[in-house]
Amino acid sequence: MMKINRLDIIFKEKKIKNRVIAKFINKSESTISLWRNNKRQPSLEELICIAKLLRVSIYDLIEPINWDNEKSDTYEEFVKKVKDLK
Repeated sequence: MMKINRLDIIFKEKKIKNRVIAKFINKSESTISLWRNNKRQPSLEELICIAKLLRVSIYDLIEPINWDNEKSDTYEEFVKKVKDLK
C-alpha cells in the first residue's frame, strides 16, 4: 500500500492522541486511526486543520516524492505521446 500521509510519524514525534484530533475536527477516533495508518486519507481541508493545530507545515503531513527515482512521464513527455497518437 502506498503511503500518502505522514500522520503516524508526526503524531508519534509530538505525542498526539487520536482522540484529541478527532474531537478537534469532529471525526471519530476510528477515522483518525484509518488516516494515521494510511488506510484512508483526510481531505485537504482536514489536513490544513491538523497542520494549524499542530503548528506544522502541511508539507510535513504528506509523504515527500523523490523526483530522482520517479519513472512516470512528465507532462511534456505525455503530451508528445498523445500528439503521436493522432
